[in-house]
Amino acid sequence: MVSNELYKRSKLKRVPIQHVCEVGVYSPELSNILDFITRDRVRTTLVEPGPENIAAIEKAFGKYAHVHLYPFAIYDHHGVLELAQLGESTFATSLPFSPAMINDSYVVKNEDTFSVACVRFDEIDDGTIDLLSVDTEGCEWYVLKYMKSRPAIISLETHGKVYSNPYLPEINAWMASNGYKRWFINRTDTVYYREGTLATDWREAFQLWWRETGVKLRKVRKSIGKKPAVKTA
Repeated sequence: MVSNELYKRSKLKRVPIQHVCEVGVYSPELSNILDFITRDRVRTTLVEPGPENIAAIEKAFGKYAHVHLYPFAIYDHHGVLELAQLGESTFATSLPFSPAMINDSYVVKNEDTFSVACVRFDEIDDGTIDLLSVDTEGCEWYVLKYMKSRPAIISLETHGKVYSNPYLPEINAWMASNGYKRWFINRTDTVYYREGTLATDWREAFQLWWRETGVKLRKVRKSIGKKPAVKTA
């Protein structure tokens, strides 16, 4: 998560943020946009499909009139989606792979799965999102694919340990064709900015390179002796 760093950097760059959106909130206290919700009180759209997480979000943010929660998943179609949950990781079983499968060699079990309603992102996106954060364990591409908004800032889970997002080529192509550049990364997320919304300097460029090098080296170290992920039919 890049919650505090995302908030501080956006403030430092004086990026005007009037509508924030987070897809895949999980736990309210771990929200990647928590400071925007509780400190700035800007318009907030949250998307979370897990029943227990929905209840926790409603309890934490229900008092805020500026927060709207959509209790379902975002996917490639409108209908029903099967999810699997392993600890804090909840992902679509239809994905080619997920962080849990790659990093923990997890094999999907029937007892870990449940079904939720799902919609395409264009069904809830009104085109006004200024900052978007997505952590959906591999489904990030399905948000971008149907997004109407062109946020100033986009944060996506793209990597972690040995894992790389299964749709990273599609994500990179979308970013390039829509005028986005990488701003900074951490252990799991990449944060992008739309060209013209902020200016970066050589220090930020060096920090991006340094962190990216660290991520690559960590991935090499952790991949040594790592068993290949297995996906059951």
